[in-house]
Amino acid sequence: MSMIVNRRDLDFLMYEMFDLDRLLTTERYGDYDREVVTAVLDTAQAIAEDKYLPCAAELDANEPTFDGKDVHIMPEVKAALEAYAEAGFFSASFDEAVGGMQMPFMVSSALGGIFTCANMGIASYAFLTQANAGMLAALGTASQKDMFLGPMLAGRWFGTMCLSEPQAGSSLSDIRTKAVADGDGRYLISGTKMWISGGDQNISENIIHMVLARIPGGPPGVKGLSLFIVPKYRVNEDGTLGADNNIALAGLNHKMGHRGTTNCLLNFGESGDCHGTLIGEPHRGLSYMFHMMNEARTGVGYGAVMSGLAGYLYSLDYARHRPQGRHPHEKDPVTPQVMIIEHADVKRMLMAQKAYVEGGLSLVTYCAGLIDAQAVTDDPAEQGRLGLLLDILTPIAKSWPSEYCLEANKHAIQILGGYGYTREYPVERFYRDNRLNHIHEGTHAIHGIDLLGRKVRMREGAALEALEREVRQTIDQAREVAGLSGYARELGSAFDMLRDTAGRVAQTKNVNLMLANATAYLDAFGHVVVAWLWLQQAQAALKGLAGNGGEQDFYNGKLAACQYFFRYELPTVDSRFALVASLDDTCLMASPEQFIGQ
Repeated sequence: MSMIVNRRDLDFLMYEMFDLDRLLTTERYGDYDREVVTAVLDTAQAIAEDKYLPCAAELDANEPTFDGKDVHIMPEVKAALEAYAEAGFFSASFDEAVGGMQMPFMVSSALGGIFTCANMGIASYAFLTQANAGMLAALGTASQKDMFLGPMLAGRWFGTMCLSEPQAGSSLSDIRTKAVADGDGRYLISGTKMWISGGDQNISENIIHMVLARIPGGPPGVKGLSLFIVPKYRVNEDGTLGADNNIALAGLNHKMGHRGTTNCLLNFGESGDCHGTLIGEPHRGLSYMFHMMNEARTGVGYGAVMSGLAGYLYSLDYARHRPQGRHPHEKDPVTPQVMIIEHADVKRMLMAQKAYVEGGLSLVTYCAGLIDAQAVTDDPAEQGRLGLLLDILTPIAKSWPSEYCLEANKHAIQILGGYGYTREYPVERFYRDNRLNHIHEGTHAIHGIDLLGRKVRMREGAALEALEREVRQTIDQAREVAGLSGYARELGSAFDMLRDTAGRVAQTKNVNLMLANATAYLDAFGHVVVAWLWLQQAQAALKGLAGNGGEQDFYNGKLAACQYFFRYELPTVDSRFALVASLDDTCLMASPEQFIGQ
């Protein structure tokens, strides 16, 4: 059993759930078939198990250091990323026209997930570079693409996103970094950026920063932000590297997890001119940055799933081989101990992990399939429908796995008991790594506010209606299936509450009160979406059982996890939706003094 991927589950999702075969018949993805996809994933798994996984614990224990001048990182990191680049994986999802492999996003996401599960500290460098390059490919000028895109897709130059600042954090309207035109078509960048993952390192030849900054005279708040390409080293017209661009590393942040990825405080223009190039039009930087962030948010959700998977696979293997105790009815101490997987509560924790991880993986794979579907259709109406689904599901795809696959990691630690709490075993590292996903690319609360305050109401509820049509279709199909009709009724009732709660909350004119419990709505909404996907998985499992008697354990495992989710998890949404719909003000009205007194 691999400790970094469940290939059978990937095949189930791609081919039995989301019809990757049909996608591979399109002109865009005509170079791929099942055999090629299998070979790609085989290569990814081999590199990840050979180059990424063996150094994961050592990298966590020996995080990058800064001596005041240079950053020092274990040489295994560079070797691993070179192997990734040699396989062409930096360019996996990019169009052939820009030198990419034009791989379906569903496949490239799975590929990236394998590396994330093996070693998140290394995988983050590639993830950030690909997100950066994706925005450049979509929004950059021809000359900007010519200058920067090729080296990034080859894995020679890496990329970052630079949004947050020490005084601003998630409040982007308070960004102060400035960009002043120099009269030669460039801008001089000055200011400080905080929490910049991959912001400095000794792995790549250059680092291409995407920086949000203000052009003097622009409007206040987020409407005055512009986006700039700011390389660590200036790039000459012929593509060679020029002088240092005066981006100073002020220090590294020391993190609970993700220790293998540098996280930096950067000063731009502190000791001389720092050159930046404007992307697109002035004062539209935030909308451009969100192009990168929306893909990144889905990627964050995928990363959370894979950290959850890492803990699930390890704790499952441990539970299968660790003898301890006896069943409650067996009191004789001389009888053989049983493997802990035989204990009911260990089974509960393993089933919870399975439900969270495989439910989360179905969610992010579905979203990746929506992106692929957009890429192969020329129908404007279908493009619009797919866009609405992505809009409303993006906060779920980022946030639900970040919450509940972290919960899966907690269960993994518990299954190992005291051993799970020690660094001699990797499950505590998986938890620490996964904890960041709850924070970055928009904190959990921000996505709740986005969902309840905007996404369910946008275009008079069009996105919510598009999702409801998909959910109701699954419900209608499941009503006719023996063993699933009860789940269909429960899901229908839960979606009624989801929709009605949004309508009730929208009636208040008090915006603060409306959004006071947005996080509870986000979590409950995510549970309904994942229940919908588990119902789809159950339908596919029944179909698999009817046609392939040789994999009964796999398919019956899917049915058991679906049953678990509907019995243990979905019922929790009732109280959450009721709380949100009641416009409860308990937390909103609590004064700062009430938390501890004067």
